[in-house]
Amino acid sequence: MPPDNNPFSEEDVNPFANAASPKIQLPLMSSSPTGFNNRDEKVGRLAPGNDPKKKEKDIAAWEADLKKREQEIKRREDALSNAGFVIEEKNWPPFFPVIHHDIAKEIPINCQKMQYMAFGSWLGLMLCFAWNLIAVLICSASGEGVKIFLLAAIYALSGSPLAYVLWYKPLYIAMRTDRMMHFLWFFLVYLVHVIFCILASVAPPIIFEGKSLTGFIAALDTLSDNALVGIFYIIGSCLFSLETLLSIMVLQKIYLHFRGNK
Repeated sequence: MPPDNNPFSEEDVNPFANAASPKIQLPLMSSSPTGFNNRDEKVGRLAPGNDPKKKEKDIAAWEADLKKREQEIKRREDALSNAGFVIEEKNWPPFFPVIHHDIAKEIPINCQKMQYMAFGSWLGLMLCFAWNLIAVLICSASGEGVKIFLLAAIYALSGSPLAYVLWYKPLYIAMRTDRMMHFLWFFLVYLVHVIFCILASVAPPIIFEGKSLTGFIAALDTLSDNALVGIFYIIGSCLFSLETLLSIMVLQKIYLHFRGNK
């Protein structure tokens, strides 16, 4: 008869009775649930942000887009340049740029001397207006009233900007592009400038308000009353006279250049 394998038998079996019996070792418990570490590592390796190939593709796409935008900007700048519109960076005067001015790079070599002369004429006009303002201020303080000083201030504040816009800038464009219409506009306005300089150097009281300009007539009138004011007016009249001579020379040289290019 086979041995009785009844599991409900009353035989008492002590598992600890035999010291030589094998020890049962329980597996060490991990700090994280089983299988989660491996899964997180796989997800991290497969994350899109950590894929080097995708990063290279993104960088290449970004560079291609940037290059495309640069080409588009250059195309628009070329289109504006061909249409006559030039994007100009303000670079003069160097300490506080308000205008674009670069004769050495933008004006042809054969025209640079004339352009520098015209530039000197514009700067000379600024000097004349500045000295005129100082002289008239001294004259006004000596008892001639505020009206002549206000007129001198209007001349100084509006004369130089208007001269730049009305005749110097058109001449600059004409020399750079050799356009006839800009030359004709320059001649028309610059002739008015020459006439104004002649009148300012004389300063007849019929045209101008008394002594608002330091011409010779005003200088002789103030010299008899106040020697200091008279000296300032004489210097001012000499400056306007020199400006007139320089302006006539500029007009003559540019006219000959224009006739030679027709």
